[in-house]
Amino acid sequence: MKTYRIHLIRHAENEGAGEGRYIGHTDLPLSEEGRACALQMRDDYAYPYADSVFCSPLKRCRETAEILYPDKEVVDLPGFIECNFGEFENKTADELRDNEDFAGWLAGKNAPPFGETSRDFGKRVCECFEKLADGMIKSGVFNVAVVTHAGVIAAVLAAYGLPQAPMHSWVIPHCQGYTLLVDPSIWMRGKKAEIFAEIPDIT
Repeated sequence: MKTYRIHLIRHAENEGAGEGRYIGHTDLPLSEEGRACALQMRDDYAYPYADSVFCSPLKRCRETAEILYPDKEVVDLPGFIECNFGEFENKTADELRDNEDFAGWLAGKNAPPFGETSRDFGKRVCECFEKLADGMIKSGVFNVAVVTHAGVIAAVLAAYGLPQAPMHSWVIPHCQGYTLLVDPSIWMRGKKAEIFAEIPDIT
């Protein structure tokens, strides 16, 4: 039985990166440095083939997907958008240090005002990933690339990846990620996928 490959790739650096701000739904484009790095990575390394390319609907992901896969139509997957940080969006931890809601959020007690809880974020991402994997098996599409956010990739790996590891253990640099192998029999029995390779191939 054939396996299905889902290539999860983090977007390139966006404007405002490095300032320590909570950037979730804020729709920032790539920075000049991020765009240049994505172009260089594409030219220097082998990214995996994809029959179809999907992305988070935010600019930083679509722009990255169009750079890495210039010959493919890129389709938005809203379920793979980054976490909504609500009133914490575009603010730093220092700016929020006296905010009681922020302290409660860090302690896992509440969501950011008008934002998502970690549980709701994980549920949304997992529902989207399962629909993607099930759709590939039903349609016979064997290779799919998804350009999304580090938090989304980490949530998917923690929920479905073998070998298993907690979400906080996954560090995903810009323009890098992982390929998951989905074996239909294993997927149908236990909703697990093998973490097969790092992206890009730098060997």
